[in-house]
Amino acid sequence: MASAITSFFRVFNSKIEEPVRLHLKNVYACLTLATLSAATGAYIDLFTNFLSNSFLTAIIAIGFLCALHGTRDNGKNQLLRLSFLLGFSFFTGLGIGPLIEQVILIDPSIIPTAFLSTSVIFVSFSLSALLAQRGSWLFLGGIITSVLSALFLFSLASIFFRSTMIFQAHLYIGIALMCAFVLYDTQLIMEKRRHGDKDFIAHSVDLFIDFIGIFRRLLIILAQKENDKREKKR
Repeated sequence: MASAITSFFRVFNSKIEEPVRLHLKNVYACLTLATLSAATGAYIDLFTNFLSNSFLTAIIAIGFLCALHGTRDNGKNQLLRLSFLLGFSFFTGLGIGPLIEQVILIDPSIIPTAFLSTSVIFVSFSLSALLAQRGSWLFLGGIITSVLSALFLFSLASIFFRSTMIFQAHLYIGIALMCAFVLYDTQLIMEKRRHGDKDFIAHSVDLFIDFIGIFRRLLIILAQKENDKREKKR
C-alpha cells in the first residue's frame, strides 16, 4: 500500500508542474470546505427546517454564486470570496435537506452509502483526469453540451408525459454526465492555471457542483432501489 502511494505521488509530481500542483491543492482545500458547509446546511435543514422553501434557498444560493463570480480576485479579497463560496454551498446544502429527509424515511443508511459512493466516484474520475495525458479529456466539452441539450428535452418531456422511463433515463444519463464533468472540469482547471488563471476559489465551484450532482442522483437511485425491495417483500 505504501509503495503504491509513493508510486502515485512520483507519477503525479512528474506529470504535473509545481505551480499547477499548488493550485490544485488550493482548489481541493476549497472544495473540502464547501462540502463541509453544504453538510452543515443539510444538517440544519433536517433539525430546524430553516428556510425550508427550496425555491428561496436556490435563489439565495445563486445570489452568492453571482457575488463570487462578480467579485474579481485581486489577491486581497480572498476571505470575502471564500465567504461567498461557503454561502453558496451552505444554501445548496439547505436545498438538498428535503431530499435527505425523504431518503431517511426510507432507510437512513442510504445517506452514508451515497456519500461514500460519491466520494469514490469523484476521486476515481479526478485521478483519471490528473494522470491522463494533458488535455486528453477536454474533447468532452462538445459531448457534454449535446447531452445537456438532450437532458433539457427529457425534462420538458417529463413535465408533459410523466413517464417513469423518461425520469429514469434522465437520472442515469445525468449521473454519467456529472462523471464526464469531473474529467472535463479537472483538466480545464489545470489548463486555466497554465494560462495564468489563479482563481482557485472560483475553480472549486465547478468541482463542488459536480460532486453535489453525483450525490443527489445517487441518493435518488439508492432510495428507489430500497423502496422497490420493500415493495417486492410485501
